[in-house]
Amino acid sequence: MTATLATLLGPDATAPSGAGGLAVTGLSSDSRAVKQGYVFAALPGSVADGAAFIPQAVQAGAIAVIARPGTAASVPVIASNNPRRLYARLAARFYGAQPDLVVAVTGTNGKTSVASFVREIWSFLGFRAASLGTIGVVSPAGTMELAHTTPDPAELHEIAAKLAEDHVDHLAIEASSHGLAQYRLDGLRLAAGGFTNLSRDHLDYHPSLEAYFDAKMRLFEELLPPGAAAVINTDGPYGAEVARRAAARGLRCLTVGRAGKDLTLLTAERDSFGQRLAVKGPSSRHDVLLPLVGDFQTANALVAAGLAIATGAEEELVFRALESLKGAKGRLDLVARGPAGAPVFVDYAHTPDALENAIVALRPYVKGRLAVVFGCGGDRDRGKRPLMGAIAARLADRAIVTDDNPRTEEAAKIRAEIMVACPGAREIGNRAEAIRTAVAELKAGDILLIAGKGHEEGQKIGKTIIPFSDHEAVRAAVAGADDHG
Repeated sequence: MTATLATLLGPDATAPSGAGGLAVTGLSSDSRAVKQGYVFAALPGSVADGAAFIPQAVQAGAIAVIARPGTAASVPVIASNNPRRLYARLAARFYGAQPDLVVAVTGTNGKTSVASFVREIWSFLGFRAASLGTIGVVSPAGTMELAHTTPDPAELHEIAAKLAEDHVDHLAIEASSHGLAQYRLDGLRLAAGGFTNLSRDHLDYHPSLEAYFDAKMRLFEELLPPGAAAVINTDGPYGAEVARRAAARGLRCLTVGRAGKDLTLLTAERDSFGQRLAVKGPSSRHDVLLPLVGDFQTANALVAAGLAIATGAEEELVFRALESLKGAKGRLDLVARGPAGAPVFVDYAHTPDALENAIVALRPYVKGRLAVVFGCGGDRDRGKRPLMGAIAARLADRAIVTDDNPRTEEAAKIRAEIMVACPGAREIGNRAEAIRTAVAELKAGDILLIAGKGHEEGQKIGKTIIPFSDHEAVRAAVAGADDHG
């Protein structure tokens, strides 16, 4: 695959004199991945400046560089005040093809579930559909893992092109705040965007909650073209403001939830580990047996239904599809039952709001005690550690504080910052041991929640990732408890 530099730049920039005809064979922002004929994007970063790696990229074969004005190099430099956005747009033009219909969803919690639900709804309707985000790329060809929720633009557009080549015509993508702030999604031809909720997260990266919210709003205020659909859960504190700003952009707003005007949740009643919903849709009322636990999954399902309906799916069929949803791995996932029949759930909850939602969702099903095993990640927002500890202390009957992904921080220090607000909890640093202990103590009527890592199959300790799965640890603990029962 090759294209001239002038073609890739399009209307966004002018090629340096004499460089427009250069044949480009690829793009990368990682100098180690550059090959002969590549354009190297020298992007400013929070840890290192890509401009420092221009000599290595040129030596590896880079024929041009995208960089901020004033950057010097021995090859032509395409100067841009926003090199990240320019890089993404070049990647979109280089790879070209995308699925016919692409939607994106943003918010603090629920992105993975909504993207998965949209894919499941579309598949139910007979489309070749895929989802892309935290759990990887899920398509008819299988699952491919990703390093980031929203990949680097070159990787993202290459994936989109490969999906289109594989005749995937519908794609639902998670739009993370990092991905939006760093312009990774620019160049995607989006038909609709969804908003789930907003609460504290990633304040190690964003300077304030307002800046975090503004990063999310790029989806609605910059990436979606006027006339596109915005599907918004208006039950949370930020929903009305999202709707106001989306409408000001000229988007077609559909609001969902108990306060939603387009998909209005009338009633929700528990039915085993599912819920019976009554929803007023644009055309008629729908009674749905949703096979998922928790108010937050109801909200996620309504956002997903709204995205499908807003992009042309038949309303009646969409609500029929909700009854067969399986959900994403590690999202309030019933993994096993203890020796006394006590259910053990694994959930990705790693923010205060998500942990509270997960515990509250399970509480109505508890006849005995509700236990939670959780921790917090290292090298991330320290402020949420006591908040999560306080939530576990207030809402759970038993809590074990353990290691999540300590990364380069001292694990014991992270646990101590949680324990300050959760003094009644036990501290067991080894995550597998913490899970074994919690499973062994389960009695009839109890429920155990393992929170924080969800679908992940590795634990980040220092700069090393060791194999670890909460799902496998739970199954091993249950098998061990059965053997000794």
